[in-house]
Amino acid sequence: MKVALVGAGAIGCWLGARLAHQTHTPVALSVLARGESLQAINAHGVQLSIAGQHLQAPVHASDKAAELGVQDLVLVALKAPALSEVAAQLSPLMGPHTVVLTAMNGVPWWFLQGQKAETGATRLQTIDPEGVIERAIPPAQVLGCVVHASCALLGRGHAKHHFGNGLIVGEPLGGRSDRAERTVALLCAAGFDATLSTHIQKDIWYKLWGNMTVNPISAFTGATTDRLLADPLVRAFMSRVMLEAQSIGTRLGLPIDQHPEDRHAITAKLGAFKSSMLQDVEARRVVELDALVSAVRELGQRTGVDTPFTDALLGLSRVHAQGLGLYPAPSSP
Repeated sequence: MKVALVGAGAIGCWLGARLAHQTHTPVALSVLARGESLQAINAHGVQLSIAGQHLQAPVHASDKAAELGVQDLVLVALKAPALSEVAAQLSPLMGPHTVVLTAMNGVPWWFLQGQKAETGATRLQTIDPEGVIERAIPPAQVLGCVVHASCALLGRGHAKHHFGNGLIVGEPLGGRSDRAERTVALLCAAGFDATLSTHIQKDIWYKLWGNMTVNPISAFTGATTDRLLADPLVRAFMSRVMLEAQSIGTRLGLPIDQHPEDRHAITAKLGAFKSSMLQDVEARRVVELDALVSAVRELGQRTGVDTPFTDALLGLSRVHAQGLGLYPAPSSP
């Protein structure tokens, strides 16, 4: 089976290394990378440190998709801000039966598939304003994937797994399909706790419900999640943002039958950890504000839900990120 990894970050390396080492279906792993990452992966393969083990997967790596050729499965594990630029390069990887599995944080560009009736829209302006991604990656070939795991990069092409092993896979239009079931079976064979969802947007929204606050607030405060939850004012602010997102989800047909405190209790069990966005800020990488916060604000506008607390979170977060050069500067005052 030919599998290409697009995005050799922490989650991408975790996925790629484990797929390459499973024996149920032999996998020929390719990686689309560039610069120092390409050099490191060509020299050492994709590496993963997990549960006291060191996995090293030999790969065919290139900065030109045409050199990798048509794939059976393309794993897109990029940070959301990078996808618009990279998407246009992916066409040589895709044949008529190629499956594109999107293992990304936040709201993906295809999120409104199956949700048009609730929003009257087919595309999120905050995610894919010009339709660049949608044109480059045929929607009919996409499978969604929600990742419930924490990993960090030890070096280029080398990830360390901290905790979590869950992957939820589903068709953007809902229901079950042979390709989704085959993909789940492959992931299970690689040791992931993979499950099939018949409404993947619900799973995306539930994960977003927790990390749309923890990620940006930790990024601009520099605090680990335990400190955020320990402060009653910050905790209350997070809850108010979550209540807005919960109302939006209800109007989208994505209800969450929990109170924010229920989700805080789950997060608290993880202890003192740095969110992925805080890690990005410390490494001076572009942050995923649009996929995590801007898209929620846009969906609020489309569904008629007022979002004053989400607006405040977005404003504070982007001013901080703009000051570090990690988010686009405003086009006008």
